Amino acid sequence: MRKPFALESYLQRSTLGVNRALDRLLPAATTRPATLHRAMRYSLFAGGKRLRPALLLAAARACGGKEACALPLACAVECIHTYSLVHDDLPAMDNDDLRRGKPTNHKVYGEAIAILAGDALLTQAFEMVAQAKAPLRYPHSELVMELARASGSLQLIAGQAADLEGEGKRLTLAQLRYIHERKTSALLCCAVRMGGMSANCTASQLRALTDFGRNVGLAFQVIDDILDVTQTSERLGKTAGKDVAAKKATYPSVVGLERSRRIAATLTAKAFAALRPFGDRADALAAFAHHLLERES
Repeated sequence: MRKPFALESYLQRSTLGVNRALDRLLPAATTRPATLHRAMRYSLFAGGKRLRPALLLAAARACGGKEACALPLACAVECIHTYSLVHDDLPAMDNDDLRRGKPTNHKVYGEAIAILAGDALLTQAFEMVAQAKAPLRYPHSELVMELARASGSLQLIAGQAADLEGEGKRLTLAQLRYIHERKTSALLCCAVRMGGMSANCTASQLRALTDFGRNVGLAFQVIDDILDVTQTSERLGKTAGKDVAAKKATYPSVVGLERSRRIAATLTAKAFAALRPFGDRADALAAFAHHLLERES
């Protein structure tokens, strides 16, 4: 009987590797302008779970790739994710005071520096992709395009824009899914795809990873909606109940709590099904899917 995959120790190892790589690839905190670089590092090293980089590394593992080839891409995805959080928390957007259990960037450095720190992290991500070793099937142009599409005006930013415009409105399930697929699922899916690409995966492997990423990414956000109404701020490390307070549509508010849980379970089952072609090599990705469904924070 196979031992269950040790996800916790895998996450610890991958987080350590990603943190070391980020520290190496980013300008030092003392590099001029020092305030900007301190602000970038403040949010980037604020104790995030590094789920997207870990998923990227796990996808590379599923395709027989090397971690060293995937690490710069994992760092790039984390920079995009962190920049989006810095900007999301701004007073003009979600106006949040707490992120990862700490004061948000603009609370520490002011709005102007927070905006610039987010801008710099976004730009830094593409520098990291340019520095990565491109596999045979996927030249740098394709890697850059992958990240640009996922984080641009048709995906990540589209989701945030639609989310803002939907505040206080009664949204349909289709409208809510549009927001979640772009605001959350797009970058998670991009991470999984770039992990496969770093390992020079085949076209069929990339399709399977895409199916996995889309479904697990949407499940992640549905569960996030559930946790927002069932957990405390201390447990979440961010402000609980803020979606309700902002009159934002969530899965529980649109379809109810129990149906939201069933939707998350269905999406996760589809994610598991997408991993079948990889066999045991997808043990880390499968463990992630279990973790994302059962998490409480």
